Amino acid sequence: MGIFDRIRTVVKSNVNDMISKAEDPKKMLNQLIYDMSEQYNKAKVEVAQAIADEKKLKRQLEEQKGKVQMWSKRAELAVQNGDDKLALDALSRKKEYEQLAQQYEQQWEAQKQATDALKGKLRELGNKIEEARRKKDLLIARQKRAEAQKSIQRTLGSMNDTSAFDTFGRMEEKVNTIESQADAELELDNDLTSDNLDKQFEELEKTDTSLNDELAALKSKMNKS
Repeated sequence: MGIFDRIRTVVKSNVNDMISKAEDPKKMLNQLIYDMSEQYNKAKVEVAQAIADEKKLKRQLEEQKGKVQMWSKRAELAVQNGDDKLALDALSRKKEYEQLAQQYEQQWEAQKQATDALKGKLRELGNKIEEARRKKDLLIARQKRAEAQKSIQRTLGSMNDTSAFDTFGRMEEKVNTIESQADAELELDNDLTSDNLDKQFEELEKTDTSLNDELAALKSKMNKS
């Protein structure tokens, strides 16, 4: 199983596990982004290792080519010095390094193709993670908006419940009763106060004035004497 196949498997299993648990969407999305980022970092390390292996093969290929050139020059030097046996030995060694160089070149080309493909997939994965982050923010915003709408709808629903308005009606009736009782008590107090004054004046009016008249006449008579 390749690097990115393992990433897809891990991410898919994490998503299915989170969905089965019916967790909060915000927590699910944050956890999913975290898992994807972790897998991306692991894939990045493996791709970097693949690049390092490709560069190592490239260096080994260049080393073999360098040895081919070296033994080719040695063969020429042997020929120039009239030593055919030494020249043949040099050419034989040159051929060995040419074969090695050919094998290294094949390995390097295959590794480079694989490395280029891995780098492309890594970039694709990075782009998908960035896209997932953007979608996560949008989904969280939608979740918050939906929750706000649900809260408002519940509030409106409770306000539409007649029991709430019945309570207001009962409270209004109670306040009216209290006001009526207060007005009645005030009116009664006023009535009682008015009756008391009337009684006082009535008592004065009922007082026998004949004695007073008689007293005044007596005083006048005595003064004349």
